[in-house]
Amino acid sequence: MATQTYVFDVEMTCEGCSNAVQKVLCNKAGIDNVTVDLPGKKVLVTSTLSSDEILSYIKKTGKSCTFVGINK
Repeated sequence: MATQTYVFDVEMTCEGCSNAVQKVLCNKAGIDNVTVDLPGKKVLVTSTLSSDEILSYIKKTGKSCTFVGINK
């Protein structure tokens, strides 16, 4: 699968929340880059994985999240 940059809305309220999301994603093979926009409650993930796989990893943090789309 080609590398894509996916955008997710993630319910984050503090730096601890964003750190938890980054930690769970940065440890996964196939994820090249993670950018967190805490004020905008967005997470951008550059990866060869599917959006569903990434969404399942983010949900493991206990945060409410939704897939927004592909960043072009």
